[in-house]
Amino acid sequence: MKQGPTKRSTLAGALAASLLILPGILGGTPALAQKAERDPLTYGELIKKTQKGEVKKVELDETEQVARVYLNGQKPDTPIPVRLFADGQNTELVNKLKENKVDFEEVSSHDARAAVGLLINLMWIVPLVALMLLFLRRSTNASSQAMNFGKTRARFQMEAKTGVKFEDVAGIEEAKEELQEVVTFLKQPEKFTAVGARIPKGVLLVGPPGTGKTLLAKAIAGEAGVPFFSISGSEFVEMFVGVGASRVRDLFKKAKENAPCLIFIDEIDAVGRQRGAGIGGGNDEREQTLNQLLTEMDGFEGNNGIIIIAATNRPDVLDAALLRPGRFDRQVIVDAPDRKGRLEILKVHSRNKKIDPSVSLEVVARRTPGFTGADLANLLNEAAILTARRRKEAITQIEIDDAIDRLTIGLTLNPLLDSKKKRLIAYHEVGHALLATLLEHSDPLNKVTIIPRSGGIGGFSQQVYNEDMIDSGLFTRAWLEDNITMTLGGKASESQVFGEAEVTNGASDDLKKVTNLARKMVTMYGMSELGLVALETQNSDVFLGRDWVNRSEYSEEMATKIDQQVRTLATSCYQKASRIIRENRALVDRLVDLLIEQETIEGVQFRQLVAEYTQLPEKQLVVESAAKR
Repeated sequence: MKQGPTKRSTLAGALAASLLILPGILGGTPALAQKAERDPLTYGELIKKTQKGEVKKVELDETEQVARVYLNGQKPDTPIPVRLFADGQNTELVNKLKENKVDFEEVSSHDARAAVGLLINLMWIVPLVALMLLFLRRSTNASSQAMNFGKTRARFQMEAKTGVKFEDVAGIEEAKEELQEVVTFLKQPEKFTAVGARIPKGVLLVGPPGTGKTLLAKAIAGEAGVPFFSISGSEFVEMFVGVGASRVRDLFKKAKENAPCLIFIDEIDAVGRQRGAGIGGGNDEREQTLNQLLTEMDGFEGNNGIIIIAATNRPDVLDAALLRPGRFDRQVIVDAPDRKGRLEILKVHSRNKKIDPSVSLEVVARRTPGFTGADLANLLNEAAILTARRRKEAITQIEIDDAIDRLTIGLTLNPLLDSKKKRLIAYHEVGHALLATLLEHSDPLNKVTIIPRSGGIGGFSQQVYNEDMIDSGLFTRAWLEDNITMTLGGKASESQVFGEAEVTNGASDDLKKVTNLARKMVTMYGMSELGLVALETQNSDVFLGRDWVNRSEYSEEMATKIDQQVRTLATSCYQKASRIIRENRALVDRLVDLLIEQETIEGVQFRQLVAEYTQLPEKQLVVESAAKR
């Protein structure tokens, strides 16, 4: 390892020596050239040939003391050199040339040789100078970067022209109303200070990804018309100690110079995470940056006229000192929109799209519970892509339905051939669909299909979920039990039709959902014989230093009872599903035949068939089903 510098220095010395020797090598006369310029003619022979008229042209080079002779019948590019007298006494030759009327001229190679020598010297001087300039430039850039390393990287706009106004943000009216006050604070502060109100120092936007937090910040900047700084929380954190804190100081220094102004910090959890948390302690650099941010927001020196807007989807990891009044005075919840909000969002994103008049955005809003603003924008974009691919002039309801299925389930694959696998999948999906239709508290069926999707999905049965229940997050015990029963309908159908020995592993994902839901009913919702107790917590934040050692919240005896209750709940729901399938076996066969033929049955048609066939005698159903097969 110690020989590295020595080898590099030796190589550099050899390179320098080569550059110094290069002019001498190139400037000298080549040996072959010297050998080629031997005297084939003497001075006297030249005089004789001139008198005989054999000489065509002569070039006299006084500098080199050489005469280049062109003889008659000789190639024009191969002159014969003749050595002249060194003292310049060549009068006799000149007179003979004149007497015999031979063309001659005097030439000089001194200027050409000097130019060649200059070019040879520049061949190694120019690269050396360029190399020196490159090193100087790098050292200058390094020093400049070192001076600016602690400067803020926030994007600054004297008047933010984001192109986004509050009218472009839909579906989150409550959040818009609270943030409208911030804009009024900046535009008309005297309206609030007159009654003793204090301008809030910080507004924290909290909500799931895609709900429009960053879009709201752009709308505030576009409405306020004040200087606007925008930066991401990750841009404060560097591997060098003290850089993040320096950037925070520089950011607030520039903000004070342009007050009143707005500072937007996106993903603030990257720098505002709880101090001293995590396995092995915290991060010193991040904690110093957070300490500086806390001091700048509400320290010994106040900041007047600076409002900080931050966004995060992980408020549980933020430090408590960052969330107290005086720092982030208010927290604005930006949640997933309800049906009315989804309709407004769809109207905003459909402005620049060609949508067929037959499309009802109200129906689309009903079919998309739980969708965020970003999901709805992506939905209409996917529908537009499908429309262009199918060479249609406007987006129809078919493209929107296909886009919903693609986003929620997966990409459509080629249909299966009529085989045992296709029939088995049909029985599985009809089991789900029939229970969703017959169970009293289950959500209605939207459609059932056996067209495969990407991700190994052979088919699916889709429900139209109760939007009020989904939006509120309140689920009744009857709905939960019917949901478990419907989820087990596919396995129950396979068992009743093909027997336990032919049951496949296609219900593995269904069993996971059933187990998780049943366990929550027992341990969290108090919907079992164990009583009204919460035996488990919903989250375990190991990365925050919590629950690093799995601490049991109940005894082993209670764990055994929990397992028994979960198993009892799942078993009873499975028995109920099997009973319904068994009682309607003829109907199941008829629905399977129709599903194999059509590959997709809409919810309305499915419910009509169920209502029609449940009124027929059982024997007639069996006969018609057998004749169909």
